[in-house]
Amino acid sequence: MTRGNRAGPIVVLLGGPSAEHDVSVVSGWAIADALGEAGHAVERVFIDLSGGWWSMPSTAASGRPRVGTFDRPLEVGATGPMTPAAALQELAARDPRPVVFPALHGPFGEDGTVQALLEAYELPYAGAGVAASAIGMDKAIFKRLVGGMGLPVLEWIEIGAARWAAEPEAVHRDLDALADRAGEVQLMVKPARLGSSVGMTVAHSPGDRAPALDAAFQYDTLAVVERYLDHPRELEVAVLGNEPEAIAVFGPGEVFPGREFYDYVAKYADGVSRTVPNAELDPDVVEEIRAMARTAYVAIGCEGFARVDLLASADGGVFLSEINTIPGFTPISLFPQMAATDLGSFGAVCERIVELAEERQASRVRRRLSPSDLPR
Repeated sequence: MTRGNRAGPIVVLLGGPSAEHDVSVVSGWAIADALGEAGHAVERVFIDLSGGWWSMPSTAASGRPRVGTFDRPLEVGATGPMTPAAALQELAARDPRPVVFPALHGPFGEDGTVQALLEAYELPYAGAGVAASAIGMDKAIFKRLVGGMGLPVLEWIEIGAARWAAEPEAVHRDLDALADRAGEVQLMVKPARLGSSVGMTVAHSPGDRAPALDAAFQYDTLAVVERYLDHPRELEVAVLGNEPEAIAVFGPGEVFPGREFYDYVAKYADGVSRTVPNAELDPDVVEEIRAMARTAYVAIGCEGFARVDLLASADGGVFLSEINTIPGFTPISLFPQMAATDLGSFGAVCERIVELAEERQASRVRRRLSPSDLPR
């Protein structure tokens, strides 16, 4: 995409009604700034915690927004709130229609919900479609799918909140059995359908497991409990592309968390963790990891972009952890760093993602059938 040559604007969605609201604000603002600096017409739409949609002026924040910057949207010059239907109808009525860039982490933004809304209004948008977003967001379904294909994943079990409430002793027996099979007392407990390590806890002993499940169930009705790797290497891979034969893979990069594991604080608090876009690994291991990431991306039907997370154990084993269909674009986020090693800059990465959205939309339009085209 040539710099600034689009006829219509790019609309960046940021915020959202999820626990990852504040991170999404930072990611979305950075994306909008980068696209604007590249010469594109960019609009920012802020979604508040109650689900209201606001049109934001570019002057609402200078540089990186701080937590709470948009708690009172009217005070920073925003227009709204609008219902999702009203906001989407207005965008869909434009000629040409804008490309929407959802920079919304977590439920609503990353689980297929906003993607379904954009599909309903026939708005082109960046990133994975409805099905891939939903699968990528659900750690249990993702593990079932890629594990069933033979890709390496850590052994896990799934615990529902209703079963935990009704049969706690049976759940504890299942957890004991998982620990016995893994040969490790410690277990990782996490909500099945949330990102950014929100609600995740390491249960170091059997006595920690009940509080860990209770913490996970504050965010979801399903928990994933898996074998715990003690201080693994945290690896990430950036993937860009629509068609399987034209996918580009970058990395792996590596995260050096400043805490026990790469939790929410380690991910987003300044100065806590360190990241490098190119991990020091044997070239054969790099190719193996890239192949795993590419396979997982294609397996769930991803398009546009995603980040694939992996864990490497001390004995050299590598395991797929999860896929993030809207990864972070914060100052320490690895996805844009890894992709920029080939594309040149943060802004070029954002432009490429918009270009992929336009390519997908053009492909869909070419394949759209009218009633007269259907066989009779």
